[in-house]
Amino acid sequence: MRMRPTLSWTPTEDLRPGTTDPEPVAEALRAGGVLVLSGAGLSTESGIPDYRGEGGSLRRHTPMTYQQFTAGPQARRRYWARSHLGWRTFGRARPNAGHRAVAAFERRGLLAGVITQNVDGLHQAAGSEAVVELHGSLDRVVCLSCGDRTARHALARRLEVANADFEPVAAGLNPDGDADLTDEQVGDFRVMPCSQCGGVLKPDVVFFGEAVPPQRVEHCRELVGAATSLLVLGSSLTVMSGLRFVRQAARAGKPVLIVNRDPTRGDALAAARIALPLGTTLTAVADRLAAPAGDRPTT
Repeated sequence: MRMRPTLSWTPTEDLRPGTTDPEPVAEALRAGGVLVLSGAGLSTESGIPDYRGEGGSLRRHTPMTYQQFTAGPQARRRYWARSHLGWRTFGRARPNAGHRAVAAFERRGLLAGVITQNVDGLHQAAGSEAVVELHGSLDRVVCLSCGDRTARHALARRLEVANADFEPVAAGLNPDGDADLTDEQVGDFRVMPCSQCGGVLKPDVVFFGEAVPPQRVEHCRELVGAATSLLVLGSSLTVMSGLRFVRQAARAGKPVLIVNRDPTRGDALAAARIALPLGTTLTAVADRLAAPAGDRPTT
């Protein structure tokens, strides 16, 4: 029997309350060598919901697991119908003030890199370059048979042609890019095979229940080892894919700072949790460091 992936976390100990003083973040950045670990909370101000915050999607939606996706064609029809509709909104999202502040820190040479749990590409759109996409990116598609990788927009065009009359109204959008649809709305949505071998296509992201590629994990561990501190932005750290880097930093005696309104699974290991909105907080820190996080052209 397969275990369900960890989707929620309940504190088992009393955690100290968060602070509203962002100075610890500014101090860490002044010292340089900060490694950023970002989660879904950083992208909520861009119109992409998070999983676990107030109004988070897990309150109404359980993400499809890798095991469900690979189990049969009906599950894939449901996933691709929802994802195709969600992509129309998700693909138009633009970086917010938090993303722009992180890019400004990088331009000033204050960062050791960025590890993001997000699959939206908004760090890069804001101008960040040293980004590791821990869970992949929705703007790519991979074939599970031949391994061919293609751009998501190419698949979107194929799906549009094959499903010209598909125009349901979704109840909501989720952080993984799919939209909430009923089985009746999914209907007989047509799924496209790999154009090279006819195999099963999957977004080039790590699903719940799927392992992050070992080489990617090792690269992230190396980044943590080389950093002077770890700055967590908008992640509840519920899943081990991000929490393990907090634990690694703490074991090495490197300060861990968290900016997240709600308590996180890593709070007990952190020097401080700043319980403030991400966009305004990071912009204020950028101003303190004379690293203005102004608008930057996006592609």
